[in-house]
Amino acid sequence: MRGPLGAVIGRYPSSDGSTQLGGIIRHNRKCRDVAFLVIFIAFWVAMIVNSSFGFNQGNPKRLIYGLDYKGNVCGDKNANPDLRQLELRYWLNPNQVYQSGLKDSQFKLANARSICLLDCPIPSEDSLNWVCDYPEGDIRLSMDDWIDRNYDYFEFLTPEMRNTSLQLQGPCYPVIFPTVNVYWSCQYIARASNISLRHWQQMGGVNINEDIVIDKSIHKSINSRSSVLKRYMADIGKAWGVLIVCGGLLPLFLSVIWLLMVRHFVAAMPWITVMLFNILIISVTMFYYLKAGWIGNGAVSPIIGEHDPYIRVLGRELNHLHVAAIIMSFFMVVSILTSIAIVRRILMATSVLKVAAKVIGEVQALIIFPIIPYAILAIFYMFWISAALHLFSSGQVVQNNCNTNCCAYDLAAKRLNCDRCCGYGIRYTPHIAVAILFHLFGCYWATQFFIACSSTVIAGSVASYYWARGETSPEIPFLPVFSSMKRLIRYSLGSVALGSLIVSFVESIRFILESIRRKLKVAGATPHSWFGKTAFHTSQGCLGCVEWTIRSVNRNAYIMIAITGKSFCKSSAIATELIMNNILRIGRVNVIGDVILTLGKLCVSLSGAVFAFLMLDAHRYRSSHNRVSSPLFPVLVCWALGYIVATLFFAVVEMSIDTIILSFCQDSEEHQGTARYAPPLLMETLNDQDEMQRLTH
Repeated sequence: MRGPLGAVIGRYPSSDGSTQLGGIIRHNRKCRDVAFLVIFIAFWVAMIVNSSFGFNQGNPKRLIYGLDYKGNVCGDKNANPDLRQLELRYWLNPNQVYQSGLKDSQFKLANARSICLLDCPIPSEDSLNWVCDYPEGDIRLSMDDWIDRNYDYFEFLTPEMRNTSLQLQGPCYPVIFPTVNVYWSCQYIARASNISLRHWQQMGGVNINEDIVIDKSIHKSINSRSSVLKRYMADIGKAWGVLIVCGGLLPLFLSVIWLLMVRHFVAAMPWITVMLFNILIISVTMFYYLKAGWIGNGAVSPIIGEHDPYIRVLGRELNHLHVAAIIMSFFMVVSILTSIAIVRRILMATSVLKVAAKVIGEVQALIIFPIIPYAILAIFYMFWISAALHLFSSGQVVQNNCNTNCCAYDLAAKRLNCDRCCGYGIRYTPHIAVAILFHLFGCYWATQFFIACSSTVIAGSVASYYWARGETSPEIPFLPVFSSMKRLIRYSLGSVALGSLIVSFVESIRFILESIRRKLKVAGATPHSWFGKTAFHTSQGCLGCVEWTIRSVNRNAYIMIAITGKSFCKSSAIATELIMNNILRIGRVNVIGDVILTLGKLCVSLSGAVFAFLMLDAHRYRSSHNRVSSPLFPVLVCWALGYIVATLFFAVVEMSIDTIILSFCQDSEEHQGTARYAPPLLMETLNDQDEMQRLTH
């Protein structure tokens, strides 16, 4: 049996019979759900250990640049030899590249001899160019001299070395095919230079295969799923500045502006939000069209730097942008139609926002309070993203096992070496995949936890305002916020940890089931029967409904936690009972208010996405060194971060409305259907609901 909340919060009779005011909850509280707080602390310890492994083993350069035949990462200044500025991977032997592209060949491109260069070689117009191995042994050239000579020291070779070079066994190799820089790898263009080929044949060189296979072999490697995923992760690392501005600072500024406008221009805000949302979603869709090449000439190209305009290379990134543009087109159409559908109900949303604006005006610290969780999340995300980049690149560099002829001249040993001449690769053990999944889950749980903490503090502050009958007091502006923070930290962190864990767990199950569905689809093992397909899609829909329901219940549970100090499960039961008992009275008001707030959050996040597109078009992110392979991931991350920031700040309005409505429901139950403590503006809004319905139909 629930006790009356009037004796729990707000006005409370003192020993002398007077009524005290100050929004301080008098309930005799105690720590709740302590076990889940312990689990959350243990989880943070595990996150730190997991991230330490990534920082110790990972090297984000591996996400961008390839490995040479010695296992060095191109561009690594600590490699032997020093490879600073030598960022492009070049395969020396064209016949090995050709062989790796044959359908039934056992030879893999990873075992072809490759080195790191400053630029991609092209054939000479009147002679034969050479690219020679790193200088060592009898070749007494520094790396700088080797680069200045365009990697060519063929004239210094002994007769034995020249003979092995003509057999395509090094140390020098002919430049027969033009190459172009495709995502920091020199891709062969299957268009041999006749002049260079004639010189090669005149010198007695072995036959060099000319076929389109030599083009497709490297192209296939560059566009593999793992390579594309690595480039996407590397894009996030390169776009740090964009993430900070468009995913952090800009959403912060826009969210505060939105709250201030709600406070002072509440009647106009629903209309402004709806119109701005439609403009922004159309703008983002057009940017995707532009980058996908469907509008103008701004399509993403995998080729980096200057190149022959007649050379065209397609990348998987462009296909992903095409898909993103189609998805955005669908959402754009749905959003516009939805906006049209709710136009007639915006008057009701205005009434709801007026109630929240009144609260913000009285408890002014609510506007600046979200900066605290914002700062905590900003620090966490910087740590998390850095750790994620290291975890994704934390495989071990090991030499491949190959049973093929890959003999090459060893300058240090001064002989032809056919032992251990296989290439190197990065081996990812199963525990790395588990570490990455744990890291992703940790990010989601931590995000939900901090958002829940912020919501609970806001709910406690607003409840103090409600049960004080909205009267002004010297303690009202700031004391409720700090008192609510104190109660959360002292008593309710375990309950908040449990609520955020439930949401994260359900979302993780959805993610796992979706991954299984995709794998079954690729393998052709999806259910073909009508019953099987129906059951599969029904389970997906049910999980989505469960997740939405849990989110709604959690939000209201946090409110009751803030007010009553009870455990998460008990607070959820109280909140659900209150809502079900008053669903007809408060349902329409709450739903339309949530729709407007969601559109407001999307406005903030879409603004970040638009500015991210503009920033990524700057020369800094189009130059060869800092080139972002595709704007897709940085824009999506800015969008997500912007939405999280907006959620923190918009929770001031959202939780204000929900807290006042729940308090109103409890107030009505305690006083036989009459809300004694309700602010007059709320009573006016709810009493005019039937009239609003009549006007909007």
